[in-house]
Amino acid sequence: MTSTTKENIEEICDLILTDRRLTIRLLFIPKPKKHLGDQKFSSNDEVEAAVGDFFEGLEETFFMTGILALETRWKNVELTFELSDSAVECFYQEIEKNTSAALEYQVITGGQYDVDVKIEGPNRQIIYQQQKMQYDSHQFTAQLTGIYKVCFSNEFSTFSHKLVYMELNVGPEEPLPGIGEHATVLTQLETSAEEIHSALNRIIDHQTHHRLREAQGRKRAEDLNERVFWWSMGETLAIMCVTFAQVMILKNFFSDRPTYTRM
Repeated sequence: MTSTTKENIEEICDLILTDRRLTIRLLFIPKPKKHLGDQKFSSNDEVEAAVGDFFEGLEETFFMTGILALETRWKNVELTFELSDSAVECFYQEIEKNTSAALEYQVITGGQYDVDVKIEGPNRQIIYQQQKMQYDSHQFTAQLTGIYKVCFSNEFSTFSHKLVYMELNVGPEEPLPGIGEHATVLTQLETSAEEIHSALNRIIDHQTHHRLREAQGRKRAEDLNERVFWWSMGETLAIMCVTFAQVMILKNFFSDRPTYTRM
């Protein structure tokens, strides 16, 4: 493998660490000395050795006949995390001035399905703050360039931990490749492709919301089922105890009491 290729891969790793929504298209056509499919192996050690030899030969005879294309998508952070009881989780995102951003969140499981949320700017200015919210969304425009902080607090809850979904979109969505570079009017095919792209994005958003609602409803149903089960077990145990006590009392009513004679 050439040094240029190694440097490119190091740059890719750095980009992956800085932007989760980075799309990497890497087209390398290797020319190995021999194919693994032509060999037969009798043990795992032989397989590991053959794979090692294959990649060593790949590095020695490596040549690139394709392209290395990096396509940076709009910054979109979408994750689900666990928020422990009496805990605070904060997330940080660098946003340029006059860039629009949108936060959406929902508590999936835990307690009363509520959480405290706060968005804080680089100058410690409170942009958004709500207490004991189950779900909400907020859009804002960055007034300053810097690190913005989004915090979720469960400090008011002593026993229950929660599962929270969060999505943070920063900046406008980039158009399809080639669409934004048009100097003339879009053709009917390009217009249809852009409309399909927008419709698919809306479908993805709707699917995400429905999955969240389904997960929340399923968790509530499971919790209700568990409560009904243990309540039924308690009622069954109580009925058995009462039945046993009634039988013993009735048996005591009809039993012959021993008589004692004085000497």
